[in-house]
Amino acid sequence: MSRLQVVSGKGGTGKTTVAAALALALATEGKRTLLVEVEGRQGIAQLFETEALPYEERKIAVAPGGGEVYALAIDPELALLDYLQMFYKLGGAGRALKKLGAIDFATTIAPGLRDVLLTGKACEAVRRKDRSGQFIYDYVIMDAPPTGRITRFLNVNDEVAGLAKIGPIHNQAQAVMRVLKSPETAVHLVTLLEEMPVQETVDGIAELRAARLPVGRIIVNMERPQVLDAGDLELVRTASRTALARSLSSAGLGGGQRGQNAERLVGPLLEQAEEYAERYTLEEEQRSVLSELGLPLHELPMLAEGMDLAGLYELATELRKQGMS
Repeated sequence: MSRLQVVSGKGGTGKTTVAAALALALATEGKRTLLVEVEGRQGIAQLFETEALPYEERKIAVAPGGGEVYALAIDPELALLDYLQMFYKLGGAGRALKKLGAIDFATTIAPGLRDVLLTGKACEAVRRKDRSGQFIYDYVIMDAPPTGRITRFLNVNDEVAGLAKIGPIHNQAQAVMRVLKSPETAVHLVTLLEEMPVQETVDGIAELRAARLPVGRIIVNMERPQVLDAGDLELVRTASRTALARSLSSAGLGGGQRGQNAERLVGPLLEQAEEYAERYTLEEEQRSVLSELGLPLHELPMLAEGMDLAGLYELATELRKQGMS
């Protein structure tokens, strides 16, 4: 598995949930993962039922087998202060600039600067080592912007490196792009089995490939349980209403004289079956579209009890079963 796992997806597909579950899955067997948030929504804190994340790496969970999950909510302004101190030794001067509002001004108007700082901070965590030369984190998982922005977000350092031909900015941008375009990185896309998210996934993969960014896997989230298979649906379409009413009556459903109540049940049941058949057909069509992309495809179930911390661990277990660990 690549050491930097970037998770994107259309809004509403549950990409933050998948990123969090992936961090847990990869942290099993004593591994250490860092889960990075770049959009300032504090979605990770909500999932792990903890207080809002500060701009520091904080342990938020223990995975099965003793692994640890750390989390970081990257603040672009504070990341810029880190950058100024790291490359220009402007720690005190940088803090003065922040008080004057210059840092916020710079991250607001400078084209792509926010994305440079966000991706740079994540890549720094990927490369960081301890005194013995071992990586601090086995994996870094980034809860990235939505699919429509992911390619530009990840590729912005290439643009900056082209504008700044020499100096620390150029060197930093080049170093970041070496990580993002290497086998160390994999960009996963989360989708639902619905037309719009699938189309956005198809478009996103095409854009990532055109930018030579490493596409990882497709993760279908919130898959609904299969109630009827193709054979059952064919039987529903071909069976007569009278035969269905008799079957319901013989099974003790409906009651009443001469199975009249059973006959009244047939109509609503057939309507539900037709709705399910339509959804089943559409989902199979979208699954076929995804399969044609030639990427590993994983599917996560819709949890009947909704999403909570226990559900997050359940999804992590499912990802491990499917080989994402």
